[in-house]
Amino acid sequence: MSATTIYRDATVFTGEAAVAPRECFAVRDGLVLAAGDLAAVRLAAGAHGADTPPEVIEVSLGGAVVTPGIVEGHAHMLMLGESLSKVQLRDAGSLTVVQERLAAARAAAPDAPRILGTSWMFDIFAEGERPTAAVIDAVISDVPVILDANDLHSVWVNTAALAAMGITRDTPDPVGGEIVRDENGDATGFLLETAAMSFAWGYLDSVRSEADQDRYLSAAFDAYLETGVTAATEMSFGEAELATYRRRLARDGRLPFPVTAHWLLTASGDVATDVAQIARIAAARDELAAEFGTQWLQIVGVKFILDGVIDACTATMRAPYANGALPGPIWEREFALPVAVAADAAGLRLALHAIGDEASTIALDMVQECIRVNGARTDRRPRVEHLEYVADDTIARMAALGVTASMQPVHCDPAVLDNWQAVLGDERAHTGFPWHKFRNAGVLLALGTDAPTAPHFAPDNLFIALTAESALDRSRAPYQPERVFTPAQALEALTLGAATATGREQEFGRIATGARANVAVWAANPLAGAPEALLGSGAALTLVDGEVAHRRQA
Repeated sequence: MSATTIYRDATVFTGEAAVAPRECFAVRDGLVLAAGDLAAVRLAAGAHGADTPPEVIEVSLGGAVVTPGIVEGHAHMLMLGESLSKVQLRDAGSLTVVQERLAAARAAAPDAPRILGTSWMFDIFAEGERPTAAVIDAVISDVPVILDANDLHSVWVNTAALAAMGITRDTPDPVGGEIVRDENGDATGFLLETAAMSFAWGYLDSVRSEADQDRYLSAAFDAYLETGVTAATEMSFGEAELATYRRRLARDGRLPFPVTAHWLLTASGDVATDVAQIARIAAARDELAAEFGTQWLQIVGVKFILDGVIDACTATMRAPYANGALPGPIWEREFALPVAVAADAAGLRLALHAIGDEASTIALDMVQECIRVNGARTDRRPRVEHLEYVADDTIARMAALGVTASMQPVHCDPAVLDNWQAVLGDERAHTGFPWHKFRNAGVLLALGTDAPTAPHFAPDNLFIALTAESALDRSRAPYQPERVFTPAQALEALTLGAATATGREQEFGRIATGARANVAVWAANPLAGAPEALLGSGAALTLVDGEVAHRRQA
């Protein structure tokens, strides 16, 4: 008889907000055997008082709250792993502080071939100013310096990095991006949208070793397990990610937790070229499944980045920004619709980055076009990512079409909203991130962090969902607190909601008979404790397929 472990003395949230918590649960062969009151679970496990077999073990959790393991709804695994070793700039409040940290990093690693930083905020620049290479050159000019913005949609570099990336006055802007230039036509050191991806990320891909990539992936898994994550939705999958994951699967036969991937598409400006990407992605999906199965890694869809971000005034809006800008989308409808239809026909699900209200309109036009051309299906599971500013009519369309709202509470931490609100400059600044409207409309919500564009800590993400307050600066007033979730609503969106968005809700995201025993035991009480206690906490215990994947030090 297989060993069975009963975890008792707990409050067990099953993943469903409408279901009352259980007392305990039992695990056998990596699956949940039963969840309920202790007497019933003991019976299900074959434990009958003095006749209890030695294969049944009971573990007291000391009254802790237990939930399904967090299903990270929007992750960039390799980027997160790499970012953990970069110069951290999210809390650098001025250009001087940025320069000081870069200089310190260079002094600490004088032989480093390049210096990488992450998460600088637009607030550090005076009104009308933008990042320039000269600011970095003043402290580091001998090696490339590449600094990702907090939103990962723009990159700030020095002159040495421009040279390393091969950017000259004659380098054309890629489709959907911009190499910002001065009045003489020379690059200033600021790359927007696909220019950041093509040049900065492309350059870094060319200089990273396989060992680097493997180390970054391991670091991401470890960081997530510490915070209670037991599954993730990868949103920037590509050839480098495929190779890295394959090496891990070939070595171990498994991953630390299951990952569901969306392949990131690149807009070329040519429909035939864009559509040709789909065949390669479908082939990679099938080859991966044939070689390793789908238990640990599945390529389930594609991701379109339809627009940019509000902070850089590159998100596609229906009305202009405060400065009069009204940028178009990265994917125009004439290109987006046929590629979406081709992906849908190949059985690839759509994940659609849309931050501005016009971008989310395009996203739903793509979903409707798939239905019109390919017919109705129940397995599409389309999803729109971020939805920072969205119109009421779009929310109603999402409900009608069964489109998931994939949102990230950490993106509206009040400490990072100053510039976001300023560039909108009108009532839109006070009506963003409308979680309550999605709930009221019956739209499925999947919550995540979008790490490393924001901190990856699940308890901090939950804190913001419960309070609309800042996890970064406790002195800040909450942002539109009428939007907040109840604890059960938020936990469902972090677990079962995110799993349902991937189509894997029968496997994980719930504590129910037959589900994989992917479980988080919380160090703080997310159901009834003071929300502030969540800040800086993590998982006391994380189980993946019933095995201990992380145990917090006392």
